[in-house]
Amino acid sequence: MEQQLSFADLEYARKRRRTKREKFLGEMDRLIPWDAFVERIKPYYYSKRRGRPPRDPETMLRMYLLQVWYRLSDDALEDAVYDSYAMRRFMRLDFIRESVPDATTLARFRKMLQKSGLSKEFADTVAALLKQKKKSLRRGALTEASLPAVPRGKTSRPKTAGK
Repeated sequence: MEQQLSFADLEYARKRRRTKREKFLGEMDRLIPWDAFVERIKPYYYSKRRGRPPRDPETMLRMYLLQVWYRLSDDALEDAVYDSYAMRRFMRLDFIRESVPDATTLARFRKMLQKSGLSKEFADTVAALLKQKKKSLRRGALTEASLPAVPRGKTSRPKTAGK
């Protein structure tokens, strides 16, 4: 199903440059076998028997992966998705029809993935897919596997004599 563009989408499409976050999330969106992952989640996912109504498992998986990649708490990620157009698009949310899943819903989903062993399975699968493409994942960024990652803010300067 093709998603209809909102006014925000149209406005955002006119910007001149894609951010690193947009590029990263676009690559990850194309790389991950979403249908296969969602099928693995379904037997463990809760039904609407009581409590909060369940959200779409793919939406929750996308939110969970954002949390892992950007190392954000449940509350911080909820806020980040509201603030970041790139994250909202990655989650395929349309604010006209739905809101960001709340932090409690994310926590419940994350615990289900961990308890079922799916979080490790998904991490291993994504790592293997990235390895095939000769890339690796470092805190919300793809790096070429052949190039060593240099921490931000770290520079090496030759020591001068006498100091």
